[in-house]
Amino acid sequence: ERAVPLTAVTMRFDRLASHEFVRARLIPKAEAGMQSAGMAAAVSAALTLLLVSCIYSASLAFAVRRQYLAWQAAWSGTMLLWGTSWSQVHLALLPGMAGTVSAQMGPSLACLAIAMARASAVTAVDRGAAPKWLRSTALVLGLGVGLAGIPLALIRSGSLGLLAEILGLVVIADLIVVAAYLGWAWRRGSVEARDFLGAWGLPMAVLAFIHIVDIEDGFWGGGSKLLVLCAATWQALWLAAAATRRLAHLRIERDHARTAEAQAQQLARRDPLTGLPNRRGFVESVTPLLERARADNLPAALLLVDIDRFKSINDIYGHDAGDVVLCGIARRIERWEGPMCTVSRLGGEEFGLLTIGMEGIILNRFAESIRRGIAACDHSETVGERLVTASVGVAEVRPACDFQQLYRLADAALYDAKRGGRNKVVVQRYEDVTEPRREVAIS
Repeated sequence: ERAVPLTAVTMRFDRLASHEFVRARLIPKAEAGMQSAGMAAAVSAALTLLLVSCIYSASLAFAVRRQYLAWQAAWSGTMLLWGTSWSQVHLALLPGMAGTVSAQMGPSLACLAIAMARASAVTAVDRGAAPKWLRSTALVLGLGVGLAGIPLALIRSGSLGLLAEILGLVVIADLIVVAAYLGWAWRRGSVEARDFLGAWGLPMAVLAFIHIVDIEDGFWGGGSKLLVLCAATWQALWLAAAATRRLAHLRIERDHARTAEAQAQQLARRDPLTGLPNRRGFVESVTPLLERARADNLPAALLLVDIDRFKSINDIYGHDAGDVVLCGIARRIERWEGPMCTVSRLGGEEFGLLTIGMEGIILNRFAESIRRGIAACDHSETVGERLVTASVGVAEVRPACDFQQLYRLADAALYDAKRGGRNKVVVQRYEDVTEPRREVAIS
């Protein structure tokens, strides 16, 4: 309040464990404002990114059930608390924690963060990617550092500096062991080990740098603590991005596997020669049609189409010619595929069509159009002037029965068509599947 220059400052610390842990700086007011703004921006950005990384990693861990992601989320959360405690942001909400309480939180949170970081790195790598003794050593050292933070935070007097130096050596030894573990696993092809080594590169370089160079007055007064906080933020973002990339690859591989499985299932339901559904695919497609026919009291009819004297085509012209004939007939039969009719190649030279809602004269004409359409197919390039015909057996039922029973009825009608001279249509209608009402043959 008076225009008198400052000449001296006297400070007193009671029960000080070690003067090496005291950080006091006197700077002009203008410079203090600039440094406060810079510190506030850097700390706010780092803490915000750590919070985002913590939430994101925790959600990933819950979604994919991966243990190392949970440890990674815990590490990000612990570093967030450490940064909040060191920067004294928490005092805005909890001013009563100023002084010893906040000072004691720092060592315990730092040691806990180190332990969680080790757990995350070790559990991310498959057990068989590195020697078991190296894995156990890394976990034991990390656990030791985490437990050491508890008594270290409670000490208020005595050789605190000596204990801190010993703990620092243990941390360095732990870093070397974990780096060896990750390097070993990387050489064995572990992608997770490569990601963790990339994430830890900058923090390890920062730790080495601050032990060699005194930067406590730099970085807007944040010194080594602000540099460590920024390096931890980099590590958290790197690991989150790496986990996202790996999960994206896994999702792509899963989608490819599902697509391949769907294609395989589709192929299993298709005849490889003609592309029509095979017997398995036909049964699966007709089942809902028959259920719909029963529910709506609609007639259902199964038409079995058998190529006449097909064996002689194979014997005279060869099996390749027979395959060409089958494919030509399949293309003709495929034209009748629709919402109320499904088609298939049931096997050999036999094709099947199931339709619902069609009966009487309309069904007769439909079956006859199929017979004539097959007879009209042009196979001259394959079998010359030979006419290729087909016999059609039709079973019409109301109410609709199951496929196996309907197939037996249609097969009996097809046998009658063959026995009656071939190139015929025989329709059998059933009011009750146990008793035929009448039989109609159409040439």
